[in-house]
This record gives sequence, C-alpha cells and structure tokens, in this order.
Amino acid sequence: MPNGNMYFLEPYFIQKTLSLNNYAFRDYFQGAIKANDIYLGNVHNTAAASGVKTAKIAVPVYSLKDNSTIVGVWAGSIDFNVLNKELQSLNVKSLGDDTRVIYVDSKGQKIADSDLKKSTIPESFSDLKGFKAAIGGKTGSTIEKVDNQNMLVAYPPLNVFHNTWVVLLMQKSPLP
Repeated sequence: MPNGNMYFLEPYFIQKTLSLNNYAFRDYFQGAIKANDIYLGNVHNTAAASGVKTAKIAVPVYSLKDNSTIVGVWAGSIDFNVLNKELQSLNVKSLGDDTRVIYVDSKGQKIADSDLKKSTIPESFSDLKGFKAAIGGKTGSTIEKVDNQNMLVAYPPLNVFHNTWVVLLMQKSPLP
C-alpha cells in the first residue's frame, strides 16, 4: 500500500508468520517512492519471513485514473543463491586459487561470493578504500589488507535502478 502496509505476500503462508505489517522504513520502499521509479534495495535479513538475506527490487504502482497517484509499491526478492552459483561457476583455474569475486551492496554488505567456503559467511567491505571509491563512482584498483593479507582489489561501481552496488575482484598481491 502507499503507506507501506503489506497487502499481500506470496507465498501466503509466509505472510501469516510476519511480525511486521508495515515496511515503509525499508530502503527499497522509500527509494521507489522517492525516485518515482524502479529501485534496487540493499541487503537485509528476512528473519521475519524466511531467515535468509535478500534484497528487493521495488516499483511504484500508479492509479489507473490519473497515472500520477501512487497506490502502492510492488516488490520482488533477489535470490542470492543464483548470484553465488554464477560466481562460483567461474573457472577457478582461470581466476587462480588466491582470487575472489564479490558483489556488495551500497553499504558494503556482501551479496554473493565466488569463494564457496565464504559465500554463506556475512562480511562487510565498507571500510575498503576500493569500495569507497567505487561508491563514489570511480573504477580502479588498490592494494589493501583483507583478512590480514595484502590483496590487489579491483573495483567498478554498478549503477542499477537508482542505487549503486560494487563488484570487488580481490587477488593476493605480489607485493609484501
């Protein structure tokens, strides 16, 4: 609904377990209303619904009468398992054992990871210089400490639906 109240969630059995009914505080709802367009939200844990991390793509829905009055927001979840599998299907030999590709949201929260062992572990990359530069619209590379190792971090921003996510390519640095 335009006030953020949940009208219908599919599958319905999940809606019956929700502890919240109003989602006006969520970034995807606010973003769709403010942008008056499609908006890609950041990662959040859906503990109330299914207990998995997700992001929403939301779009405002307009009145048929005047096509300018918002009557609600329609949102769908992104399945991060698909993104993880996509990254993990990369040929490890071509990447090398010391290389990771990671998708992160605009707050630096990991979305998907090419490293199968780390893909389910929550991580934040918000403190990386590369992440901060990409959120600022820059593409480049830098050497940074990640997990107590010097890593070459390459980063481009991904501007999608009024939000910016980042791809991080991290490779063990040849420099000490």
